[in-house]
Amino acid sequence: MTNNVRNGRDKQRADSAPGPIAAFARFVVCGGGLGLASSVAVAQLAGVMPWAVANAVVTIASTVLGTVLHALITFGGHTLPGWREHLQSAGSAAAAYAVTSAAMFVLFAVQATPGVLTEQIVYLSASGLAGIARFLVLRMVVFADARKPTTTQADCNARKFATVPVDSQRPAAGMRLRPTAARLSHPAAWPHRHRMLAAA
Repeated sequence: MTNNVRNGRDKQRADSAPGPIAAFARFVVCGGGLGLASSVAVAQLAGVMPWAVANAVVTIASTVLGTVLHALITFGGHTLPGWREHLQSAGSAAAAYAVTSAAMFVLFAVQATPGVLTEQIVYLSASGLAGIARFLVLRMVVFADARKPTTTQADCNARKFATVPVDSQRPAAGMRLRPTAARLSHPAAWPHRHRMLAAA
């Protein structure tokens, strides 16, 4: 009974995980909101410390908070992310930053003084592609286990018991049979044909 209830809860959790479109919408909302909050935090901290230090502090804090938000909200997980998720998420964020930086470096290498519109087009295009790639990495690699039902020790024991051969479940020699088995051995419980053969 307990295993059935637990399996039902695990299946409900797996089914409640958002689909790719809903997860991407949550990814954009969480990432965009966190980006706006980070810009405000950097501006506030820059008044009491060097801008580079403020930017580093806010970047680390926003990356950790973003990993938690993506784990619980974007991908519908039910547990806080561990060290593996934090490290992989930070790696994907660093890769996205490298892609946007490389795109801007190439732009300035091609055009020494590009226009503001050109800069925005290149930067937003690179950011969009990097964001889509990061979403796929988070969904398919980092938080892939959030959509899978958990397997408990009780479930493993139940599966092992189900695979035990029928012969191994028979009572050993010298063990007392159950009352139902004893009643079957009585002549009155035999089929009609067997009773006639025994009487003969």
